[in-house]
Amino acid sequence: MIALLDTHALLWWFFDDPRLSSAAREVIGDPASVVFVSAVSVWEIAIKRAMGKLEAPDDVPERIDDAGFERLPVGFDHAEQVGTLPLHHGDPFDRLLIAQALVEGATLVTSDRRIQAYDVPRLAASAG
Repeated sequence: MIALLDTHALLWWFFDDPRLSSAAREVIGDPASVVFVSAVSVWEIAIKRAMGKLEAPDDVPERIDDAGFERLPVGFDHAEQVGTLPLHHGDPFDRLLIAQALVEGATLVTSDRRIQAYDVPRLAASAG
């Protein structure tokens, strides 16, 4: 499977959070899976940590590499895809993740139910 982790799914993986579903754990931990982490998530973590809205490790890029995840930069094709998306979701981070999943042919691992409004493959990150 080709998976793209939403920011919360990435953090839940790092912290072995029980909110992460067993299905998501299986895909993320499967050596046959390609697991992408977007620069968008690193950007979101950095912004929210600086604002005091999020506790996250200071070494996110290193942890991504140590986990064997693939770094996914933001490209022009991703940015262009955002412009084709209906306005179901207003969060710019999530809209760009949706666009990246579509361009890369990836399943978005997320618990954000608003993403269901888009025609993007989705795997529930939430155990509940």
